[in-house]
Amino acid sequence: MPKTTAIAPIRHSSFVIRHSSFVIRHSSFVMLYDAHNHLQDERLDPWRDEITASISQSGIAEMVVNGSCEEDWPQVAELTRNHPWIRPAFGLHPWYVKERGPHWLQNLRKQLEDHPTAVVGEIGLDRWIENPDIDAQLECFRAQIALAVELDRPATIHCLRASGLLEETLRAAELPRRGFLLHSYGGPAEMIPTFVKMGARFSLSPYFGHPRKTAQLAVFNHVPLDRLLAETDAPDMWPPDELNPHPLKTADGASLNHPANLRVSYELLARTRDMPLEQLEATLATNYHTLFGP
Repeated sequence: MPKTTAIAPIRHSSFVIRHSSFVIRHSSFVMLYDAHNHLQDERLDPWRDEITASISQSGIAEMVVNGSCEEDWPQVAELTRNHPWIRPAFGLHPWYVKERGPHWLQNLRKQLEDHPTAVVGEIGLDRWIENPDIDAQLECFRAQIALAVELDRPATIHCLRASGLLEETLRAAELPRRGFLLHSYGGPAEMIPTFVKMGARFSLSPYFGHPRKTAQLAVFNHVPLDRLLAETDAPDMWPPDELNPHPLKTADGASLNHPANLRVSYELLARTRDMPLEQLEATLATNYHTLFGP
């Protein structure tokens, strides 16, 4: 990981956060793309109006807002109607497969058909949660991948402690022509080439700035440049306090991630890849539109 280098004096439009071996520079002049968040999450209710009003000042051009279950799909749709910089995603997250209704797949299809630019997501496999129903997860995951193929949509995939099972399942399936995103990729570097051949992209969140995530952050050096993306996963995956220019705390003191912390993800990637931020910004903009569309 490169060591901190000296920086020029800060202009009034920028500010810098120093942390460990990183220098995180924030500027309002660039347009960023958040490949994955949950702006509809009820934990953001106290701040959502403020967040949406300040998006343009945050330098964010577009974000993919991911639904996780039947109950929050209408909220994602409502946000999309009100904010043109939101690209919706609708999917059944593996954490909620046990709560699915009998017509969940038909309801998902309707949301996707009603939103022609929508992504299929967040979907996936998760062995980390307590008492996972892997059979139900696989059934729902396969059905949603098939729907992405049928409707010619990209997909966003969640995977925790299930990389081998995910690879096996994808290998046996017809895959979306547009490709898919492995968001907040936490798998090993050795699996990246296999996933790349299947059409994968890989996104990094601000949480990888925590010192305990140093090894996983280094894995992103092995991702082909044209397969990199950045995300926030807000309100989850917040950066460490030293890197957090937009701290949010709930009434009981729990930390939340602000969508404007997307800049932290870009800076972490730029520093880890040892490339100019401006070059990374242009590359990620191209990668975003290649996967998700214009």
